[in-house]
Amino acid sequence: MDNLFMSRAIQLSIDNVESGQGGPFGALVVKDGSVVAEAVNQVTSNNDPTAHAEVMAIREACRKLGVFDLAGCELYTSCEPCPMCLGAIYWARLSHVYFAGGAADASAAGFDDSNIYREFALSGAQRQIPMDQIMRNEALAAFHAWVSKSGKIAY
Repeated sequence: MDNLFMSRAIQLSIDNVESGQGGPFGALVVKDGSVVAEAVNQVTSNNDPTAHAEVMAIREACRKLGVFDLAGCELYTSCEPCPMCLGAIYWARLSHVYFAGGAADASAAGFDDSNIYREFALSGAQRQIPMDQIMRNEALAAFHAWVSKSGKIAY
């Protein structure tokens, strides 16, 4: 069954390239042996740098299931997830991820995320895009409000 789902993710990635709609990436969210959502990379077609196949599949699965927690679901993706998608996978609490192509394969095709991984280790001031923390004390008001709020939906 895994091969069937992965074959579909790979075919989605190929179809996406052939259609001219986006990059060579496809993904499926599967629950209890059934496809809940499938998606392709839509970065250029949507003018949205976050519209990676994995993120789009996660969004659609959450919408269809009416949840923000995909525990019990698996992700099949045509390529090893990038740092952004990896973050989304952890936030969505997917139970398992299967990927076909590796990060090195994506890099060889022009999709290199190694600079992002290197940036994580640097302080904000040392990054390619400088990051400075300002107004922290004022921002803490939102966290204090959250901590003291009753009846909140924890995530």
